[in-house]
Amino acid sequence: MEAVERRKRYREQVRDEIKQVALGQIAREGAAALTLTGVAKEIGVSGPALYKYFAGRDSLLTELIADSFGSLAEALQHAAAPSAGSPARARLHAVAQAYRAWAIAQQHRYLLLAGTPVSRYDTPAEAVDRARAVLAPLLQILAAGRSWPRADALQTELATWIAAEPTVADWVRGAIGPTGSAAAPEAALAGVVTAWVRLHGVVSIEAVGLFAGMGLEPATVLALEMDALADAIGLD
Repeated sequence: MEAVERRKRYREQVRDEIKQVALGQIAREGAAALTLTGVAKEIGVSGPALYKYFAGRDSLLTELIADSFGSLAEALQHAAAPSAGSPARARLHAVAQAYRAWAIAQQHRYLLLAGTPVSRYDTPAEAVDRARAVLAPLLQILAAGRSWPRADALQTELATWIAAEPTVADWVRGAIGPTGSAAAPEAALAGVVTAWVRLHGVVSIEAVGLFAGMGLEPATVLALEMDALADAIGLD
């Protein structure tokens, strides 16, 4: 039994090392340049040796994406927890700034999630569940808002999507909880989609350096976007 446990720990250690080296390669050269051969060379083993731990580049990418979603979700949940009794607007700002802080501190991981898709790589369905964990704190906060007329078209489209994917409605209700808003799932989800678009827009512009030389503080721009959304849906 001890021998089995030692082999299991060793395997996990090697897998962790492979992932760390792969992240380093992505940070230097971008996700499109990731190869198992390059990772193996940096570790000091043969390329075929890595196939004992990952089936190929795509399986390695899938784990890196899953780990990154998990890390981002943990950061947002941590930011939301201390402010749980605060007004919804303050909680929205706390989560938004945590999103930005994580993305800028780990730009290579953020761009792996939200940057240019990697050629010949299809994101697996399980990545959707990881993304939902990232959005859950926003959903819990924005469910306190009201529906706003300008979102009618968006809500109609979301309602169609929810009808085709019933698990989405279950996720929305589960994230909000039994004591949460009684709003229709599409109304709550409209706020989340809008918040995500605003977050992604500001953070992605900062991540690729387009704010440089403008004299702007990205945190100020992000706060403005979150306040505009909070005003639209009536968050206190």
